[in-house]
Amino acid sequence: VPTLTASIDDRIGLVSVAFDPTMPPRRARYRQGRGCSIDPIGAAGPVGRGSVARLDPAPPSPAPWPLGDALPRIAHPPIPAIGKALAGGYGGKTTGVVILRGKQLIGEAYADGFGPYTAQRTWSVAKSITGTLVGIAVKEGAVSVAAPARIPEWADEASANGRRAITLDQLLRMASGLHSATAGNRTDAVYFGGTAVTEETVAWPLEVKPGTRFRYANNDILLAMRSLRAALGEQRYRDFPARVLFDRIGMKHTVAETDWRGNYVSSSQIWTTARDLARFGLLYLDDGMWNGVRILPKGWRAYVTRPSGPQPTSGFGYGATFWLMNEVPGVPADTFSANGNRGQYVVIVPSRSMVIVRRGEDPASAGFDISKFTADVLAEMK
Repeated sequence: VPTLTASIDDRIGLVSVAFDPTMPPRRARYRQGRGCSIDPIGAAGPVGRGSVARLDPAPPSPAPWPLGDALPRIAHPPIPAIGKALAGGYGGKTTGVVILRGKQLIGEAYADGFGPYTAQRTWSVAKSITGTLVGIAVKEGAVSVAAPARIPEWADEASANGRRAITLDQLLRMASGLHSATAGNRTDAVYFGGTAVTEETVAWPLEVKPGTRFRYANNDILLAMRSLRAALGEQRYRDFPARVLFDRIGMKHTVAETDWRGNYVSSSQIWTTARDLARFGLLYLDDGMWNGVRILPKGWRAYVTRPSGPQPTSGFGYGATFWLMNEVPGVPADTFSANGNRGQYVVIVPSRSMVIVRRGEDPASAGFDISKFTADVLAEMK
């Protein structure tokens, strides 16, 4: 792989890399409060993504935990599994762990260079956050998971070629039936090529009848978010993640990135802290309630943990944007999780009233054993 030289303009938040003398340089642009996006190839000037209500993540909040960052001075017994994880005992490279029992933060530790306010990429934990946003939209009456997804690019039946029958539920369960040529349907054109979500995701053809095949795909989640944009309208969509979720439950150190056309790339491009993910897990631990206010529809936790669609052939089962850990030894059958690449995990154990967050930067050759870690934490907390 050749060494490439980057040109950085801090004044406008632009990084340019010339990688081929016959092609324009590739450009990535940072926008305050909206993170980074890849400009389309050959773009000569700024490309807009619209305005959003939020700016930068907030500083540490003096409000009491969990809405804020002020923790009570309560001594909790040590949890040996945390130290073992940071020492590499479960594999991978652990950067942070947060453990809740009920609303109490009973365990927290970080690797050198990381801390409570260090935001890392969520990778595919973002998919579970997307499913949560869909749930809130269901509660608001904007969408129905049983109805066909609203994809404007498929409005014409001839061009849709059968894809108009795909429901929002099938997208959340990775059961769209759409073509997926690479592992995870990586949508590299969106991630690296500057192609907008609305250009790339709507082009995949239908291979099998929707609802008959499980195939893990970024594309399904991006289409679910595309459907949400069509249902909500432009400004409401732009403000939606912060207004209805992040700000309401104290996830003030979280940024959801968009492509250059303002589409949330919520298959993986959300940046957040371990504490904010613990807050996210707490929302599900309380069955969609937050401080006595219902945020998710009644029964949404049961919905996302129900394996009603086709299932993976190995490993964990799958609900609707959440993984099911019901067959893991030493772990209660109601345990479920939001999982992301490089070792991102939010494990929710309702019967034990516990949330376990593990952040990592795992190399591809050394994954983290979340099953063993979860079982050990639960055993140590009996």
